[in-house]
Amino acid sequence: MSLTKGNVKKILFTVGSLNQTTQMHAIASHLPEYDCYFSQFYSDNPIIQYFVSKGIADHTILSGQFKEKADTYLRQYHLKNDYAQSVYKNRYDLAVVCSDLLVPVSIRQTKSIWVQEGMTDPITPLSRIVKALDLPRYWAMNTSLNGTSNLCDIYCVASEGYKEHFQKLGTKDSKLVVTGMSNFDNVAALAYNNFLHRNYVLVATSDIRECMGFENRVAFIRKTVATANGRTLIFKLHPNEKKERAIREIKENTPPGTLIYTDGNINHMIYHCDELITQYSTVVYVGLALGKKVHSYFNMDELRKKTPIQNEGKSAAHIAEICRRYIEYPNSLSQFLKNELPSIEANYQKIAC
Repeated sequence: MSLTKGNVKKILFTVGSLNQTTQMHAIASHLPEYDCYFSQFYSDNPIIQYFVSKGIADHTILSGQFKEKADTYLRQYHLKNDYAQSVYKNRYDLAVVCSDLLVPVSIRQTKSIWVQEGMTDPITPLSRIVKALDLPRYWAMNTSLNGTSNLCDIYCVASEGYKEHFQKLGTKDSKLVVTGMSNFDNVAALAYNNFLHRNYVLVATSDIRECMGFENRVAFIRKTVATANGRTLIFKLHPNEKKERAIREIKENTPPGTLIYTDGNINHMIYHCDELITQYSTVVYVGLALGKKVHSYFNMDELRKKTPIQNEGKSAAHIAEICRRYIEYPNSLSQFLKNELPSIEANYQKIAC
């Protein structure tokens, strides 16, 4: 029986960064027959709620500029914002989440689907300790263990390479399904853009320091200058960076004519660049899919294996179909994973071909 009034079932989508927010909106747009709501990623843990209230978590998707931008987006598109399930007091038939580093009790008590939104951070010694001791995943202090808690019922991933990656980290194979990753599944469409510059080296920075990691930013900048070897450099800053500091460092260590962008469509910038330099950024996959020469702190062979499948932008529709079939499925999760999910995947592969 539905948990909602009437015949229309309710779905909650958790959002975070603008990328996560647009991905969830895309999935919801394929589910017009359901009553869809959205909430910024949140926790019901009192300690984390205290950190959020004091601004200590402003560098994470729990709050700060990430929440401000997501809330603005929800208002712009007239999407119903049920932050932390505190506005509408709904009980949901399905939750579609952007992270399982924190999974509130209310979401654990309903059907749930995790959606990969980008690359995860590198595994660190701390990540291994957290995993070995089965501590809360967020104690790793990065996103390296996102997608590995097994607290969600189904895990939608970007590629076969990522499926293998999550399997190795302990996510149950039966829960994993390769759907592609919205916003990274149709790079051919990037040809239609009006970014003005050409013949440059693009640098996509990461928020390593803001996430309490160590980075010698000056050394990195100087290396990009050497790589450019006289070509124009364009820097696109990560949204979570302390912009004033980053801009000052770039200006002090690059030649005249270097351009710095704090906003703008980085995918359009990648399409027209000669070479792409990244640190820990999902946009490296856009460069790889476009056949660009790319640099990353990750192993390049691993990145090539994990590059999101290109399916002409069908990932959101694929994930929506899984949502549709699962929310209506009357039997157990184990039966769905055994009998339904493989058939959805097989049918999708036929359509994609």
